[in-house]
Amino acid sequence: MADTRQLLTEMNDRSREVFRRVVEGYLDSGEPVGSRTLTRVMNEKISAATVRNVMQDLEHLGLLDSPHVSAGRVPTQLGLRMFVDGILQVGQIAPEDRERIDATGSDADVATLLDRVGKTLSGITRGASLVLTPKHEAPIRHIEFVSLGADRALVVLVFADGQVENRVFAPPPGQTASSMREAANFLNALAGGRTLTELRQTIVQDMARRRQEIDGLAQALVDAGLAVWENPGKQSERLLVSGQANLLEADARDVDRIRSLFEDLERKRDIAEYLHLTETGDGVRIFIGSENTLFSLSGSSLVVSPYMNADRKIIGAVGVIGPTRLNYGRIVPIVDYTAHLVGRLVSERGKG
Repeated sequence: MADTRQLLTEMNDRSREVFRRVVEGYLDSGEPVGSRTLTRVMNEKISAATVRNVMQDLEHLGLLDSPHVSAGRVPTQLGLRMFVDGILQVGQIAPEDRERIDATGSDADVATLLDRVGKTLSGITRGASLVLTPKHEAPIRHIEFVSLGADRALVVLVFADGQVENRVFAPPPGQTASSMREAANFLNALAGGRTLTELRQTIVQDMARRRQEIDGLAQALVDAGLAVWENPGKQSERLLVSGQANLLEADARDVDRIRSLFEDLERKRDIAEYLHLTETGDGVRIFIGSENTLFSLSGSSLVVSPYMNADRKIIGAVGVIGPTRLNYGRIVPIVDYTAHLVGRLVSERGKG
């Protein structure tokens, strides 16, 4: 893909304005923008023929496309990326939007709060909202394995904040009460106030170094415990999706594309794992069209931001998905504000 910033730098003022007007017109109406329309809004008084020449040059650069003959131009994915990266002006969140988002945080537990946030976010943006709920990152106080039968066992996790999690899993064959005690002792010796994420990292390192100190059955049980703690298949339970119906209203003309997006949204586990990637970086991120591999067939855009707990650890994410002609200038500050608010409220409730 071409360097959009370099393309923008090399464009003259006239080309840049034509490009900006086409993108803004398309984002506003969803329709191709024609040369005659541009002549009425350009700062410089130029003819429709001149505007068409500029548009042709921009099309040659891959920034604009003509969906139909003589039907005006629309921005390509490359054009939208250049607009978002180099031209988009992101202002402050509107007072009325701020008030609606603030109202979600009144006297609610975390589950209710996040449900309200998702519904409010979809209502304000008229898109579908995605909320990845917090990971439990309190330090671990104690770990215990309990046999439930020949092929079932329970791992009990007691956290420093008082929360207890019980997870049933299939232990490796041949486990005994002795190997379960040994595995638990090994893990408790390492836990030492670490969070679950930190403990997983420590276990991987220490198992290689201390394999001679722990029985083979206990080793297998620890490895099995690691798999359980990774929670395969459970990531989707952290994902709340609201406002899918808004997508039909946004672009009811392209039913096949919307159907494809609905199918994507049904695969909650895939989306949750994708949003998990946002937990590696701060700030709002915008994925346009095929840049978002999950939604590439539906040609949608995702605006997403992680949120943090009081210790500045990323514990979840909030976002909005919709057609590529999202009002990015309005939605970016909404998602950014929501992420900061959710992080603060979750931290205040002691769940982060």
